[in-house]
Formats: sequence, structure tokens, C-alpha cells
Amino acid sequence: MSYDPPPPSYPYRPPDSSPSYDTYPWLPQQPPEPPEPAGRRPQRHAALGHHSDLRVLRSAYRWQRRVATLTALGYFVLFLILSAFAPSFMTSTVTDGLPTGLLLALVQVPVTWLAIALYEQTARRRVDPLADRMRKQAELDARREGTR
Repeated sequence: MSYDPPPPSYPYRPPDSSPSYDTYPWLPQQPPEPPEPAGRRPQRHAALGHHSDLRVLRSAYRWQRRVATLTALGYFVLFLILSAFAPSFMTSTVTDGLPTGLLLALVQVPVTWLAIALYEQTARRRVDPLADRMRKQAELDARREGTR
């Protein structure tokens, strides 16, 4: 069997052809883009999309979610494991008529509140200051671009 190379992609520009071959006669000609003004100052910092603050913000938010999720789910998984593998412990009574399993189930509500409180605290302490700083920087960048 022989191998035939694929045909050249369309439009194919023959070597040493005229520049008019590069354009289509039925399409309107677009003017070239104007050059950048000479008096424009370069940016002092990287663009916001490539800034390392985005990575820091994402990692802070990720840490915040993990702490809150592991707090609530960790306690619930502990409760499930005790229910499955320690039934005698869960049926023992803490006080007159109150089994340990019921007490641990009722403690799930305050643990969930604790997870919410941890989520809010880490948001105020770690995530919100980063987001505020990035928001202010974006506003300053937008003002600078607006005055140019």
C-alpha cells in the first residue's frame, strides 16, 4: 500500500504569489489596527487575571470549605461509626433514661452551628480581606484604564 499525503489546506497560497491572493475579493477590506499610543505608561503590576492573588484567594477559600465540611461531616461519620461498631456504647445511658446515642445525635445540631461559625470566622479572617484587596485593585485598574 502506498501512502498519499493529505491535500494542502484551503486556501493554499502558491509560492511567490502576489499579496492580493491573501484576500478575498468579496469580503470588505478591514483597516489595519492602529498602533499603541507612544505616551502610554506600562502597567506596574501584572493583569488581574494572571495575578498570584487569585491563587491565594482560591487556596484560602478551599481551606475554609475543608475546615467547615470536615467539622460537620467528621462528627457525623464518627456518630455513624459508633452506631455501627459500638452498639453497646450507644445504648448505654448517660442519665436516667437518656441513651448515649440520643445525646450524641442531639449534639449534632450544635456541631453544625460550630461548622457554620468556623466557616464565617475563616471567611472574615482569611478570605474576605483577600477579596476586598483584589476588588479595590480591580477598581483602581479600571479607573486607570478609564483615564487613558
